[in-house]
Amino acid sequence: MKIFSLRLLGLVESAKEYAIFIYTHRRMAITADDVSLEDIVPISLDFAIVEGEQLSYQEEELELRLPFGSHSRLFLNEVIRAWSGRSGLKDIFKSFHDFQLSLLLFRGISSREGRDDLVRSSSHTPSNKAQILTMPQFGLRDNLIKCELLKNEDLYTYLEHFSFFLGTYNVNGQTPKESLHPWLSCTPDPPDVYCVGFQELDLSKEAFFFNDTPKELEWTKAVFEALHPDAKYALVRKLVRLVGIMLIFYVKKEHAEFISEVEAETVGTGIMGRMGNKGAVAIRFRFHNSDICVVNSHLAAHVEEYERRNQDYKDICSRLQFRQLDLTQPPLNIMKHNVVLWLGDLNYRISDLDVDDVKELINKKDFETLHNYDQLKRQIDKEAVFDGFMEGQIHFQPTYKYDTGSDQWDTSEKCRVPAWCDRILWKGQNVQQSFYQSHMALKTSDHKPVSSLLVIGIKRINAEAYKKTFEEIVRNIDKMENECIPSVTLSKREFHFKDIKFMQHQAETLSLLNDGQVPCQFEFIQKPNEPTYCKPWLTANPPKGFLAQGGSVDIDLEVFVNRSTAPELNFGKQQIEDILVLHLERGKDYFISVTGNYLPSCYGTSIQLLCQLREPIQDMPQETLHKLVTALIYIFMFFKTTVSACIAFHLQEDIFQQPGLRSEFAEIRDCLDTGMPDSLPGSNHSVAEALLLFLDALPEPVVPYCFYQQCLESCSNASQCEKIISKLPQCHQNVFRYLAAFLRELLKNSDSNRLDVNILATIFASLLLRSPTKQDLAEKRRTQEFFQHFLTQGSA
Repeated sequence: MKIFSLRLLGLVESAKEYAIFIYTHRRMAITADDVSLEDIVPISLDFAIVEGEQLSYQEEELELRLPFGSHSRLFLNEVIRAWSGRSGLKDIFKSFHDFQLSLLLFRGISSREGRDDLVRSSSHTPSNKAQILTMPQFGLRDNLIKCELLKNEDLYTYLEHFSFFLGTYNVNGQTPKESLHPWLSCTPDPPDVYCVGFQELDLSKEAFFFNDTPKELEWTKAVFEALHPDAKYALVRKLVRLVGIMLIFYVKKEHAEFISEVEAETVGTGIMGRMGNKGAVAIRFRFHNSDICVVNSHLAAHVEEYERRNQDYKDICSRLQFRQLDLTQPPLNIMKHNVVLWLGDLNYRISDLDVDDVKELINKKDFETLHNYDQLKRQIDKEAVFDGFMEGQIHFQPTYKYDTGSDQWDTSEKCRVPAWCDRILWKGQNVQQSFYQSHMALKTSDHKPVSSLLVIGIKRINAEAYKKTFEEIVRNIDKMENECIPSVTLSKREFHFKDIKFMQHQAETLSLLNDGQVPCQFEFIQKPNEPTYCKPWLTANPPKGFLAQGGSVDIDLEVFVNRSTAPELNFGKQQIEDILVLHLERGKDYFISVTGNYLPSCYGTSIQLLCQLREPIQDMPQETLHKLVTALIYIFMFFKTTVSACIAFHLQEDIFQQPGLRSEFAEIRDCLDTGMPDSLPGSNHSVAEALLLFLDALPEPVVPYCFYQQCLESCSNASQCEKIISKLPQCHQNVFRYLAAFLRELLKNSDSNRLDVNILATIFASLLLRSPTKQDLAEKRRTQEFFQHFLTQGSA
């Protein structure tokens, strides 16, 4: 009879050599002293791999049994990768990789004595042994402990207050011309933390299209030089930037060791939801035992676009997600933090007052009355955005728009109405604002910088109280473990989604109730021979989780058809049908049926097929759509309608650069799919974005994939470029030429619409000449050079 004992395993790399470290540990390992290094098994070629769990080398036999689950698979995959790199055998694990562990020895260290020497020579400090304890562990038991620790957090934590300096500055593409000291060092005492956000760092086309700017270094240096002189600060990580939106994060050096789990993410909300001229950058981190998220955003411009700003905010909240240290856990969104700090050029304006009335109220310093006309206040009051956020009272004059280099309001022809574009808000408990102010002394930009000092209560751990709480939790779990099999009640097991449309989100709620006697862990798992737990048009949010006894959770089953999934749904090759398998750890599986009907769309349909349609696509039976395979030579009605609409607004400022509203896109899509109107609904920007989305969703781009390499090779020769286009299938050629002619027409009015050849080439080349594989920067530039030949005035 074999006797097994519990161990902790670690895969260690040093100087490109790998080894398995085996630790003994006390059952309730809490501190570094509870963990001891027992053995080291270097990875080399001396081990034999046996299918299953058993491994042997020379005269010793070592058998390891790991719990089934994603944590084990991740660990084993890393070990296999380390071993295969030394052995040169890449494919040996294909048939049984889920259960393997390869423990292999370095050459020359095959004896037990040699390994003992290696253990004795490996000294470990309490800090790095403690780090082992923070690594993701296996199975339900650890999640139970985590859940109970979180519920009882008040028993072992206490609050300590730290000062956070938050600053936001739209620098209008300028370089630093003056010291930032009046802004960043305005507090008598040095802040504990600095979070400094910039917008419009660089307005050049290179920054916009290639996310590259020398001004990043210039402004970073200016910030560092202006930090409070009475303290030393450390940059927590590399700053995060999206085009002109940048966020810098400093802490006092004595606090740096207590900052952990730092992640940074960006999300663009510009045209097509991708361009980074608008959007957000964010950093999340753990400070002691509190999770903090800082967001710096730049939302849509112009007085009338408050709905677009609302949409930007919602997009940032839904799309900006941080990966967790444990990669098997679902990502964290912005609101899954103890405290959220939001700053930036939110671009909300003052409405329903003319410029003279606004300036009169400013001269009277009647900011309270003026604030009643502030769009952000109105939208928050309507609960349209920033639900649950707080903002301090505004006792400073609007921060936009000034003549650069002065304190004088905008004297340009547009004479912008002053507005509080630049704002700082927060959400969470134990937050007090010390001040909220602007800084008129800085005159580099047409905005004034804004700052706020927040004093935040951060949770710190009492080690003795933590140990006592932990031990009590483990004892209670020991009592109930293995007593009962977990079970849940599902609200329903069949879901039907009706009339699904391209890029239109639909969601249904699946409610789970833990009706068993023990907590349970659930997860949607893969079905045999399928790469993921669901079809690509479906997601479950959250896909896994933990339910306390008697607890419940709502899971959103979300359907969203995009450019990747639309083509096969349009042709009837795929249907809205899937079976989800909900698995309970140590329990049974539940099967959930998801069905629906998809309404075919011109989005995601090929040019050749669209050219054959004599009626709206939704009036065509799918059987007919599936059989149409040959092209007729005329430009399909959709394209003609959209382009004709665009011609009507060739004077529109920032056309093809500012996004439209999602609600208007839905109306445009429905018009195109159900009928052929003389004009399309929605704003100019929405119609323009609808055209870009159409081009992006084509299964085969306007310039087919088979011509892509020829285009790259001929990009510097105008006549060769023309020859390539003349070889395209006739319907593709017609669309290309019609589109190029339309864009040349727009360029005739570049003084009004602010377009130029470089902007249009960059936007449209990425849609018309898509790479069949991932495109690098050099290829992007060559596709732009190719398309530029067709945008000059002399082009045919």
